[in-house]
Amino acid sequence: MSAGLERIPGPARRISGEGLNEHGSQERGALVRRPFYGWVIVGVGILVTCVGFGAMLSLSIFLQPMAEAMGWSRTGIATAAMLNYLCMGLGAFMWGALSDRYGTRVVVLCGGALLGLGMVLASRATTLLQFQLLFGAIVGVASGSFYAPMTSTTTRWFTRHRSLAVALVSAGLSVGSTVMAPLARWMITTYDWRTAMLVIGDLVWLLIIPAAFLVRNPPAPVTGSAASSGGGPELTIGQVVRTPQFAAIALTHFACCAAHSGPIFHMVTHAIDRGVPTMAAATVLSAAGLASLSGKIGCGIFADRVGAQRTLVAGLTLQAVAISLYLFSGGLASFYALALVFGFAYGGVMPLYAILVREYFGERVMGSAFGAVSLAATLGMALGPWMGGWLYDALGSYAWMFVGSSAIGLGAVAIALTFRPPRTLGGTLLTARASTS
Repeated sequence: MSAGLERIPGPARRISGEGLNEHGSQERGALVRRPFYGWVIVGVGILVTCVGFGAMLSLSIFLQPMAEAMGWSRTGIATAAMLNYLCMGLGAFMWGALSDRYGTRVVVLCGGALLGLGMVLASRATTLLQFQLLFGAIVGVASGSFYAPMTSTTTRWFTRHRSLAVALVSAGLSVGSTVMAPLARWMITTYDWRTAMLVIGDLVWLLIIPAAFLVRNPPAPVTGSAASSGGGPELTIGQVVRTPQFAAIALTHFACCAAHSGPIFHMVTHAIDRGVPTMAAATVLSAAGLASLSGKIGCGIFADRVGAQRTLVAGLTLQAVAISLYLFSGGLASFYALALVFGFAYGGVMPLYAILVREYFGERVMGSAFGAVSLAATLGMALGPWMGGWLYDALGSYAWMFVGSSAIGLGAVAIALTFRPPRTLGGTLLTARASTS
């Protein structure tokens, strides 16, 4: 029978996994129909990451219209994106720790309110510095409240299909760029960039705040059960950040994001520079977003079968190769083809870091540990857009951005190949702790 329809013989007992009802129990001898609430959590995660990250990433669509309307340089506007990622990284660590302490519902609720406020205020900015602070800082900090806390909560709801569930939450990132890019482009063309940014801020309030009230923690499993351990060693955040495994995961995530963030942010502008019409160029970003959605789901399923590390190495290799091929892109067809390959690759690897953090470090500090890894990742995300804008302003071309991004991507592959298995980590730490007692 499925997880939602089970006959439980014998005395009443509590079990772990997707078969639990919302109270974590089942009734004696009864045929019980109930949906598994973990999939509701996944749905909420898709929605809030879609709207939240879609709003932040829409800045790439605003880049050219804002530069023309306000006379600001591409480097100056890209600096707001750099601040986005820096502040999002700090915010991810802060929000992750808060979600471990106070719960994910409060974190998502506060983050949604703050993100909408940042978008609305940024739409009224009159100077570049105002825009950089409002969009870069406020929107960045707020955006850190969604992915790490929702991913942490999702891993606690699932025992089976955990990689798939996390991949689906991560898919919200892809859906966000797919939906927000043409929406922002249409509103900019029909009205202006200020109206478009204001409306997106209002959508954040209308969608994320109500969805936050659906977030809840999973039922507590029986003490001493397999589920209660959550898998992996139970460590403190101080122990986690001192391990070589944490350094390897964080450095890989940093290099991965540094490699793909520049090409993603400048994808639309690069296509326009190559003669692609503006609306068609926006759909190139949407195509990459759709491809990354399929990559997240496909790699999530694959990781459940062959392991997260092997899947990560394959995805990082494909990403580095796809970035290098942008050096030879020309017409619209080639941009679409590259968007599909590149999008599948960068989308597929992103959920795998959360799975590795859970497998290596356990459930208890999942929010804090993944927030800390996300901090390293967002430093990489901050580097790419700014460096791409600087290279373009200095050299008049994005060619060196693609060369550097591909090389950094190969570096991520090399680091990922050094990962040690979780069993070694658990044994080493447990031995060290026992020797000091």
